[in-house]
Amino acid sequence: MGGDNKRKIRIELRKNRQNPTRERDLTRYYGGEEDAEQDTYVRQERVSGKGNLTRHRTVTVEADKPAEDLPALPAVDVSHCLPGRILRVQGLYSTVLTEDGRIFRCVVRKLLRDLSIDERNVVVVGDRVWIRPATANEGSIERVEPRHGLLTRGAKGKEHIIAANVDQVVIVASLAEPVLKPHLVDRYLVSAEKGQLRPIVCFNKADLVDLVNYQWLIGMYSQLGIPVIPTSARTGMGIDRLKDLLRGRETVFAGQSGVGKSSLLNAIQPGLQLKVRDVSEATQKGRHTTTTAELIHLDFGAWVVDTPGIRQFALWEIPLEELDGYFPELRPFVALCQFPGCSHTHEHGCAVKEAVRLRQIPMQRYETYLGLRRGETFE
Repeated sequence: MGGDNKRKIRIELRKNRQNPTRERDLTRYYGGEEDAEQDTYVRQERVSGKGNLTRHRTVTVEADKPAEDLPALPAVDVSHCLPGRILRVQGLYSTVLTEDGRIFRCVVRKLLRDLSIDERNVVVVGDRVWIRPATANEGSIERVEPRHGLLTRGAKGKEHIIAANVDQVVIVASLAEPVLKPHLVDRYLVSAEKGQLRPIVCFNKADLVDLVNYQWLIGMYSQLGIPVIPTSARTGMGIDRLKDLLRGRETVFAGQSGVGKSSLLNAIQPGLQLKVRDVSEATQKGRHTTTTAELIHLDFGAWVVDTPGIRQFALWEIPLEELDGYFPELRPFVALCQFPGCSHTHEHGCAVKEAVRLRQIPMQRYETYLGLRRGETFE
């Protein structure tokens, strides 16, 4: 990266200013509609420099990188920078583990912060980065390497990348408290499919219920080829099997608050001592214990990302006409539908609807598909 194989490109930056979210000084309109209309006209005609214009800047990048990766990849001088991995992002600072085993507290280079991107944050847990040390334990993030293996969701019109550069996702759901939400599990499965992650479904707190009542659900996901593990952090049920699936891989643990993600990690590696809390008896909703995602190295050769609980999980940028492709059990029937572009909701001659009627496709999964098409949140 430090050679002469570079080129210059133009990149788009964030705007200097944004329009105010609401009109200020509303009391000035007390004079009536005529005064209000005149004031609005004046406000609309104002010009504030380049505040609302797109900004651009010329940067030097590596010439051998594909064009789609270039905006987040400014060239770096490797003689002054170190490669590393982001363990944690909190506020303006990121904790970075360098390849030589040192820990640095880093800020993000201003050029990267100013990039106009769809992501909520320019750096995320799991990112591989280059940092420029400033002191023995502080520095700045100069470059973010291309990502793979993403778990993402939509949040406030932006893409929220929960973890990057991981191999698989353990979707943790509770069989007791909080209330089990299969539709939420299905949403995580769609996101895993989109991010090219291997999914594992973990039904925690299995010691508190009669598992016979949940065999239909365990069987439904197992038939999709997904490993399903009933676990109990308290009794140790399923912990050894889960540990085997983590060994030698990089895994993100995901699920709503209170399902026991941190408790499971504490059971997998005694001594980890991640904080845990009980579920609220009043609301039956989990209380946030983990407040920010963190990449953790386990002593049996695994990396895991412990994440904060999420109550709503909106999918990011999956067109409705492509949604059926993220449900493996629907795919064999899509080509058999009478009409191309069938939505599988109301059309005559729909092979998917017929497969649901014949119980070749589980009703539970089909209802999730319909809910996603309707834009339901499944809180």
